[in-house]
Amino acid sequence: MLRCFAPVTNINSRLLILGSLPGVASLEKAQYYGHPRNQFWRLMSDIIGEDIDSAAYPERLEGLLRHHIGLWDVIGTAKRQGSLDSNIKEVSPNPLGDLIGKLPNLKALAFNGQKAAQLGIKELQKIGAKLPYYILPSSSPAHAVAYDVKKAAWIKLQEIISN
Repeated sequence: MLRCFAPVTNINSRLLILGSLPGVASLEKAQYYGHPRNQFWRLMSDIIGEDIDSAAYPERLEGLLRHHIGLWDVIGTAKRQGSLDSNIKEVSPNPLGDLIGKLPNLKALAFNGQKAAQLGIKELQKIGAKLPYYILPSSSPAHAVAYDVKKAAWIKLQEIISN
């Protein structure tokens, strides 16, 4: 069984970005979005206007928190061969409601990719959460879409963290 990482949030988190489950490279590095070709950190740098893409991992996380952004995954544990979301089986979801309840300043959720959205929305409906959410194109290198297309969707998150 594969297990997700602990959430990265604080009391000031306004936006919670939810992935599905860390891939092989991320699990090996014990880092969110640890695959060198994953575009997450580049996208975040563009959104917050600060180069955290080239920073060390602890500074990347600190940069997100400074800008009121939290990270977690919708899947707590699952089985999967390789890193593709399509191979995820035997899913045990994370308790999103518990985390959301501890974030009084949370304004919105963003799902990094379709699998995260599919599972995350289902969990939100179970708990009756009324937060607005965004379904974003996956930052994964497996999602072969031009960076500018991804950025055009992701940049909308600036509104949440700046208000």
